Amino acid sequence: MKFPMQKLLYPFLLPNGLLFVVTAVFLSRDTLPESIIPFLEIFPPVVLGIAMLLGWRFNRTRLIYAILILFLSDRILDYFSTAGSSSQFVFVIVTTALPLNLLIVSLFKERGLFNARGAIWLAFLTAQVIGASWLYAHLLKQSIFWLRYQALPFPLDLQPTLTQPTLLMFFLSLSILTIRFYLRPAALEASFLWALATILFGLLYPDGQALTLYFAAAGLILVIGVVETSHFMAYRDELTGLPERRALNEALAKLGSKYTFAMLDIDHFKKFNDTHGHDVGDQVLKMVAAKLSNVTGGGKTYRFGGEEFSIIFPRAGVEDALPHLDQVREAVANARFIPRGKDRPKKKPKRITSGSKTTKPLSVTISIGAAEKKPEFPNSDQIIKAADQALYRAKKAGRNRVCV
Repeated sequence: MKFPMQKLLYPFLLPNGLLFVVTAVFLSRDTLPESIIPFLEIFPPVVLGIAMLLGWRFNRTRLIYAILILFLSDRILDYFSTAGSSSQFVFVIVTTALPLNLLIVSLFKERGLFNARGAIWLAFLTAQVIGASWLYAHLLKQSIFWLRYQALPFPLDLQPTLTQPTLLMFFLSLSILTIRFYLRPAALEASFLWALATILFGLLYPDGQALTLYFAAAGLILVIGVVETSHFMAYRDELTGLPERRALNEALAKLGSKYTFAMLDIDHFKKFNDTHGHDVGDQVLKMVAAKLSNVTGGGKTYRFGGEEFSIIFPRAGVEDALPHLDQVREAVANARFIPRGKDRPKKKPKRITSGSKTTKPLSVTISIGAAEKKPEFPNSDQIIKAADQALYRAKKAGRNRVCV
């Protein structure tokens, strides 16, 4: 599965990747300005409260579970930091289990807090605590030996306090999270990766600020991941992935005195639904959206609603926009659309073979109406109406054409 580079880089680096860099640079210093010390003291509980509130309000169980893991891990490490010989055992157990637990939570589906999946995870977490307690009480020396076992034929001297099993668990979890993000590029998926990287950085540089601040920063990264995901869902159409009507209205409000607005409609779309079913209709919408998203000339595509789409050309007159509109119209008309049958693979095979003779390509075309911002169109509602009237003329003239 291939994605445009910007669709991978933006949710990966912004804002969570940037926050990781800021955290690494800021907290790795020995001393910090005294003016921000009071803020840092309330930073962890504030992040915990915000995360729990957002997780409950937006039904983000992964955020709740993840923030609880970070909070409990931090409290356990802090409590046993002066516990003598047991502190070493607890440190290794917690830092080794932490990346595994975050990885498991990241793979969950958002299905509510109180369900069978949540109960199983809580039981798994409880079993870890019971198992660690039993090892400490009965097999402490043997456990420390295996936790410090040199699994690789070469040492990993990144940080003496981190054992090979701990580092291997971090690197394994980070690798899986990276692959998962590539397959599902979303801000929340990237936030799990950056949160875990933040904890690892804090463990590798213990001479900086307290590890508690790194845990809090990791929690903040997860919170921002939820906010970014919620923002994306509010402004993006789930079916096509295009910005939807709300994003269009905000974009129109920011435009200057010169731009072109185009309204596009799939010809005979109701016939597709009536003849082939709504599943095929959804396939048509996604195919058309994919073609429209590749519009040139600086155009930005939106799903207006139903089978209607719109394209904005900022700082462009209608004569400048027409060649680009005609280009996407031809791209849709020339597309070889075959409805996905039950025996058709979801992914395009490397080698195309002759399929069922009963499945024939369907002709899909679009009609387009365009209007340029003019003094007689003082607001966006009027220019949308003018483009809609041009679209009506295109349909009346025979469809599969562009009219102004």
